[in-house]
Amino acid sequence: MVLVQGELMRSEFRRILIRNGFTEEKADICAGIFMMNTLDGISSHGVNRFPRFVEYITKGIVNPDAEPSLISSSAAVEHWDGNLGPGPLNALKATQRATELASLHGIGMVTLRHTNHWMRGGTYGWNAAGKGFAFLGWTNTMANMPAWGAKDCRIGNNPLVFAMPFREEAIVLDFAMSQYSYGKLEVYKLAGEKLPYPGGFDSHGNLTDDPSEILLTWRALPIGYWKGSGLSLMLDIFAASLSGGLSTSEISQKDAECSLSQVFIAISMKSLPVGRDFQETINNIITDLKKSDPVVPGNEPRYPGENTVRLRNKNLSEGIPVNEEVWDYILSL
Repeated sequence: MVLVQGELMRSEFRRILIRNGFTEEKADICAGIFMMNTLDGISSHGVNRFPRFVEYITKGIVNPDAEPSLISSSAAVEHWDGNLGPGPLNALKATQRATELASLHGIGMVTLRHTNHWMRGGTYGWNAAGKGFAFLGWTNTMANMPAWGAKDCRIGNNPLVFAMPFREEAIVLDFAMSQYSYGKLEVYKLAGEKLPYPGGFDSHGNLTDDPSEILLTWRALPIGYWKGSGLSLMLDIFAASLSGGLSTSEISQKDAECSLSQVFIAISMKSLPVGRDFQETINNIITDLKKSDPVVPGNEPRYPGENTVRLRNKNLSEGIPVNEEVWDYILSL
């Protein structure tokens, strides 16, 4: 691993994106998203994913000139087409539009079809919660996980994000329907480490903690076994139906993962009924959580996103740990 300063990483991302057809404004925003993902410890959807993002641009899968277009609007609900533009930029615009609608109506929902991978879903939860909105969003994917009881991949790991403003930051839960995202499996593989818990099946159909085996078989384990499998299916049904876009099955017929369907929902916390302040409610819940008797003394349960701010500040001051081989490749782009 090497330590890379955040601004250096952002500038390198920006340089490469501009060389690949991005305007300076789009390159600034997109480079910032990739850097922040890495800064927050999600290298799987930051620096490690960046080379593939550039590859998709060069192959014409991601169109840097494309802008999302409004299809229809009805009060607090809008439907947009991503026109196969950069996934992070499309998702950020959809999030911002959902919060604008929520400011007007108390709640806002934006659906997005024909878009590309949004990278870290938590990016959009942090963005909305930072403005005082509760957030719920999800995306479908190509088929990359077997349904419970099956061997072949027919469902996606369809990441889901919940976010809520809390104190000066937020509580953000960002998780795929597989026990480990494929990006996380690649992180463990690059580090030469086993998974903390079994994350999928090997070529003999046995549960394994070896990320290389799972990346080979593409038999990731659904979270909660049959429950995660069912939740994945419902997220795909909702995303494709509400957006009028493609389903996991249809996306999987393409040569690459693209033309995804996504949903973004924002709720204005200012629209809540008069009564106990929601921050007081959340604080009481978290305070009770912290009274848990930990399995390992000193390791109390954390709420989702609690470690993110600490890690972010640490990486800002000390530099971001990056796989040296990955960083050298990015510098060569």
